[in-house]
Amino acid sequence: MTTPSAAVRRTSAAGLALAACFTAVPAMASANPSPSPNPSSPTGSLARYYNQRLDWGSCVLGPDDETGKALQKAGARCADVTVPLDYSDPGGRTITVAISRIEATDTRHRVGPLLLNGGGPGGTSLGDGPDIRKAMKGVGARYDIVGVDPRFVGRSTPLDCKWPVSSSIFSSGTSRAGFDRQVALHKDLAAKCRATNGPVLPHVTTRNTARDMDVIRGALREKKISYLGYSYGSYLGTVYTQMFPGRHDRVVLDGVLDPRRYSPRLLRGTEAENEHALAGFATWAAKRHDTYGLGRTRAQVLATLDHAIDVSARRGLTLGTAPDVFRLDDTHVPTLLVIGISDDTDEARTAFGEQMSVLAKAADGRPTRVSAEFKSVLESMTTGKDSHYGSVQTAILCGDKAAPRDPERYWRDIQRSRAAHPVTGPLSNNIGPCAFWDRPREKPTQVRHDTPALLVSATGDPRSDHQGAMALHGMLPSSKLITLKGADRHGIYGYYGNACVDAKVNSYLATGKLPAKDQTCVKRDG
Repeated sequence: MTTPSAAVRRTSAAGLALAACFTAVPAMASANPSPSPNPSSPTGSLARYYNQRLDWGSCVLGPDDETGKALQKAGARCADVTVPLDYSDPGGRTITVAISRIEATDTRHRVGPLLLNGGGPGGTSLGDGPDIRKAMKGVGARYDIVGVDPRFVGRSTPLDCKWPVSSSIFSSGTSRAGFDRQVALHKDLAAKCRATNGPVLPHVTTRNTARDMDVIRGALREKKISYLGYSYGSYLGTVYTQMFPGRHDRVVLDGVLDPRRYSPRLLRGTEAENEHALAGFATWAAKRHDTYGLGRTRAQVLATLDHAIDVSARRGLTLGTAPDVFRLDDTHVPTLLVIGISDDTDEARTAFGEQMSVLAKAADGRPTRVSAEFKSVLESMTTGKDSHYGSVQTAILCGDKAAPRDPERYWRDIQRSRAAHPVTGPLSNNIGPCAFWDRPREKPTQVRHDTPALLVSATGDPRSDHQGAMALHGMLPSSKLITLKGADRHGIYGYYGNACVDAKVNSYLATGKLPAKDQTCVKRDG
């Protein structure tokens, strides 16, 4: 569910290893012994977390740290915020949450901190500040822009289950045998997490991440924080505003999830949107057959992709040349297709078209070479290169809401969905590690408090469908919705280049006033 640009940053940071296996951080070494009064700070056992003094320093970790260099160029400083692993036991083990801050330069008109989350779950946002500062244009100078790596993500205290794969999101394949292999895989992934990180897993939740956000607010000495969240970040923002009403200022949620539908089976209900986006790519590729060789009509392109799935089911596909050779089956190829259609810009489609051309050649038994970008995607799908990311993403989803336990229920759902949605149905309904996870310790957050948030949604969003945005809009009567018509894109503001959406969001961030009514923008081609 991560926004495309954030996905690139996450991939580049995937080499972060598990350090010291959650040994306790020295208790509040940077705490302020005589802190200034902290607004909205608890006076009990959590007070030391809210009143800690942050030790701001360079964001650059080493000569190869491109994220740190970009932050440094933007004038950012970084710090670690100490939080309790278990908020019901604040005197116990502690962990750290890494943050970056680009301070406001227009101090006379300063609004306050704007916390960022680019999605995932499990995506890093510490490096998002420079891009968001640019998107905000003049109004950015009035905010302290705060990028956050949520607990166990990126530079925060890490978690890694040492998986042989980097994600738990796969298709069930085309046969019962393929599904049975998936059941065995996900049972093993859950067991690995329990063996390596069992005591920590119950605390890897969105509700605890929201609690961390409020500690960050306190450590920044602010009464309120503003927030910008994409994709899963829209759910995190919803949870924060429900858990801490009155402690938020301006809230923008982009790529909005319906909190009632949020579950470990994140893609359920988006089958039609994903197939619409795939058809849109097929139309685009058909006009460029001479470049990609996928077919001269939409139907021919889709048939080429179906053929690749069929071949992958019968004998597998071999992509690349030694030493970078990858074997894909029918649990991989549909996932590869869904990964590539969350962005309908020409730049994204060009990269995806090149990948699908390689896939089509492999299906025909022809030798192939893979680009560095495609190699990274394939490594994440077939190896444990990004095990950290998949581990954290799964732990959050499993910790937030229980999943069905019976494998036969998943198989029935897959079979029911297969006729109408042969490519996406077996993926969105597939089993995952959460079927074998311990039950969450807390119930999912209920929306009970109205929030005057600004929601942003594209009508063709293939990750968090537009229906989800309208559902949350209905649950928050004071909210306003910006709808972008005609775009098959996940994550709009600041990244998609739609001037209409960007201007409306920036107007809200500048004034704090929501539009008088819901707004509509239109995708402009060319």
